[in-house]
Amino acid sequence: MSEDLIFGLHAVLEALNGPSRRVTRVIMLEGRQDRRIVELIEAARREGVPVSRAPRRALDRMAGGGSHQGVVASITRTAFEDPDAVLSRAADPALLVVLDGVDDPRNLGAAIRSAAGAGADGLFLPGRGTPGLTAACVKASAGAVERIPVARIPNVVAFLKSLKKKGIWVVGLDPEGGEAYDRFDLTQPIAVVLGAEGRGLRRLARETCDILLRIPLRSGVESLNLAVAAGVFLFEADRQRRARSGGSLSPRRSAAVDRSDLAP
Repeated sequence: MSEDLIFGLHAVLEALNGPSRRVTRVIMLEGRQDRRIVELIEAARREGVPVSRAPRRALDRMAGGGSHQGVVASITRTAFEDPDAVLSRAADPALLVVLDGVDDPRNLGAAIRSAAGAGADGLFLPGRGTPGLTAACVKASAGAVERIPVARIPNVVAFLKSLKKKGIWVVGLDPEGGEAYDRFDLTQPIAVVLGAEGRGLRRLARETCDILLRIPLRSGVESLNLAVAAGVFLFEADRQRRARSGGSLSPRRSAAVDRSDLAP
């Protein structure tokens, strides 16, 4: 277990209500007493979490200059879940996300938010060279780290090979892919693999994929942000699966977009 700070209204509220984190303390801006703050105070009281007040300069310092919206929380957490445990809980057909590297914690948080919103069963990161579930990542996810399991894997290529043995299609997103992403049957068990910003998929990961798909872009645009590409692909997969099931959306795959955490 390790201790960390998170900030932002929605991120802190999700941490209070979520199973994977234990909030030890909530610090709120002096003088703020609106509806969202009252909601946070009530959630903290239910969990027996102490609440204190602090001036804005103190919250600014704790959040490292990030947009804290008047709320910072201290948490203890287990940073990542076990990959095998995540796979054992995946739905049938599985929908998984594998990042072959990511450089920016905010991009990681946004990718987690997209994956959770589309109902993915888990997101997997390389064991080295990628950011952890930092405060900036949690804030960018708008609390979605509480809604989807995130696991570290020792080796991306070895993990992809193990998924193929389990009957899961390993699909790489690549600008040079031979087929458009929305022309492929995404109702099968799928693990989508995305490369880091700028670099894209590494050679061995690309060669391990069963198929490379591309997101068609208008002339002059070379690529999409990692989190945006993940969202485009995953929501198409979700659309195809709902269409096949007659439009039904199970509770596990339902998600509402909360825009409150985007406010200053």
